[in-house]
Amino acid sequence: MPAAKSAKESNERSEKTTATARVRIGIGGWTYAPWRGPFYPPGLTQNRELEYASRQLTSIEINGTFYGLQKPASYEKWYQETPDDFVFSLKAPRYATNRKVLAEAGETIERFFASGVLLLRQKLGPVNWQFAPTKKFDHEDFEAFLKLLPASIEGQPLRHAVEVRHDTFKTPEFIALARKYKVAVVLAADSEYPQIADITAPFVYARIMGTSEKEAQGYSAQAIDAWAERARELAAGRTPGDLETCAEPPAKAAARDVYLYVISGFKERNPAAAMALIRKL
Repeated sequence: MPAAKSAKESNERSEKTTATARVRIGIGGWTYAPWRGPFYPPGLTQNRELEYASRQLTSIEINGTFYGLQKPASYEKWYQETPDDFVFSLKAPRYATNRKVLAEAGETIERFFASGVLLLRQKLGPVNWQFAPTKKFDHEDFEAFLKLLPASIEGQPLRHAVEVRHDTFKTPEFIALARKYKVAVVLAADSEYPQIADITAPFVYARIMGTSEKEAQGYSAQAIDAWAERARELAAGRTPGDLETCAEPPAKAAARDVYLYVISGFKERNPAAAMALIRKL
């Protein structure tokens, strides 16, 4: 798989650029029929698609975990099929976030982490807790939820991101709360959802959703250049000036890992856009 070496070399260059931070770029999931041909080579069997995708990209956001618990054997299989330096992010179960009283999510959260997630070992990246577009910001309600998120389990550190999609979250009060618990606010870009680019955690989690059928690489060359530069800025601990924020930036900029996923939009082009970003970095 000749492109695998290219992806790895590109990220090594990115690491040098951002000192101790690493920019990881990927897509959501790996099983999608329209990718067979444009992304997956003809004749590649479906059970080897993750093996192939993980050698073209540097991370994948697993979407199936949002809809239900996965089997421990699945996590072990995913671990075995991917390179040593590959990382998965996971969408947390909707049963934890799609509820009126977030403080009551504790049992669901515990069940999720006991389901085999830790079998990903060092390949376990951030967990994305996605909220419904109708969920409004309530300080007490949301802080009760953040208190339930474990910082580590069995000695394995955990990273958490919250994807909020209601305009009431665009407030300094929410940003202060996220910083208090060192939880990243998902940067949703090129979409209808509120854009909140404030840095609130030791890492950045971005989901860009603007790929188009009209562009062979999903995004124009100019847009790829722009997102590559934003990724570099974020990895250096700085918020790009063309992104929307709600509060003052942290007092001190520090290098941090960036997880950037090309999601939604014209999904058939998402792998091409992600690989173009890797090459550009």
